[in-house]
Amino acid sequence: MKSITINGSQRESVGKKATKALRNAGQVPCVLYGGDKPVHFTAEELAFSKLVYTPNAHTVVIALKSGEKFNAILQDIQFHPVTDRILHVDFYQLFEDKEITMDIPVVFVGNSRGVKNGGVLRKNRRSLKVKALPANLPDFIEADITPLKIGSKLYITTLQNDAYKFMHPDNTVVCLVRRSRTSIDVDDEDEEVAAEGAEAPAAQE
Repeated sequence: MKSITINGSQRESVGKKATKALRNAGQVPCVLYGGDKPVHFTAEELAFSKLVYTPNAHTVVIALKSGEKFNAILQDIQFHPVTDRILHVDFYQLFEDKEITMDIPVVFVGNSRGVKNGGVLRKNRRSLKVKALPANLPDFIEADITPLKIGSKLYITTLQNDAYKFMHPDNTVVCLVRRSRTSIDVDDEDEEVAAEGAEAPAAQE
């Protein structure tokens, strides 16, 4: 998985007055959890743009001026209700030998038979929660919709991978193809495919 580096400085004071002064200076108060003790630090608000304002999943390298570096993931973020400025960010430290749970985006690929015949693709899950060792976390999960006919569903069991496990029930529907006013019946769709197969030998002569 791709990683983003956040350069920061360890905080000496965590009081409300000090926090307000940091925000006024364009700094974001942050806390790193998961280690022996929480690490309080600050970073420039602009440093979070590639991490927050993107649908992609990333791990984070927190690089402090003291020389310390921590591998982490974004755990929680708070925004100002009016200005949408970042108020506070929580991170969770990663360890190579400890599994971590993370939301991973789903990328839909292929051309569905059902959509070609007028059906509508409904994406029920644009991200999925997976659990894995940090080295096995994928950048995205690929979902091939090619086999889906009108009325068909793509279940999470189709996407199983030995490198990670899904934290969802096996009957979780990732996407489906719904019937629309312009779609043909499923039986007509099958007949169309069968007709194409029957014509294939003649085309080869």
